[in-house]
Amino acid sequence: MARRLIRNINKRVLIKRLLLLALVVAFSSCNYGFKGSAPPQGIKTIFIPNIPDNSGFGLATLGEDLTQLLKTKFIKDNTLEYAEKTSADGMVTCIVTSVKDDPFVVSGGETVSKRKVTLIVSVEFQNLKTKKTIWKKDFTDWGEYDSSTGGFSKRDDGVKVAEDKLTDDILLDVTSDW
Repeated sequence: MARRLIRNINKRVLIKRLLLLALVVAFSSCNYGFKGSAPPQGIKTIFIPNIPDNSGFGLATLGEDLTQLLKTKFIKDNTLEYAEKTSADGMVTCIVTSVKDDPFVVSGGETVSKRKVTLIVSVEFQNLKTKKTIWKKDFTDWGEYDSSTGGFSKRDDGVKVAEDKLTDDILLDVTSDW
């Protein structure tokens, strides 16, 4: 009986070790990442013109803030070199088309405690050498802010989060070869 118990324990240990080994092998062979292999062929430099805000929402510095943030992210990413339009291979043209500020969390007494700011930006990625559009699409992202303690004065917090997510998405799509 003791031998049978020892064999059962040894089998369980062996099975656990084999499962663990299989998991280690399976996960170590995954090479998934968020970036593709490279930007489109022939694009080594990029230009980003000032981003106009056509939303009519009334955030005075929205276009400027998005422009600076997007340029900074491209420079830090270093996949493409930033250049002026006259010497750039590609250009990312963006237009803020919509900004929405909606209730997000409603607390007791129907009080809105959090709000959600949604930004929609139309983006066109062009090859300036061939004068062809590589892709054109709309990007949408959002950020939330606490409206219970500061009303709309904290809206900038939500806008900053949305800007950060949007610019990450744009950078990823431009530098990826999906």
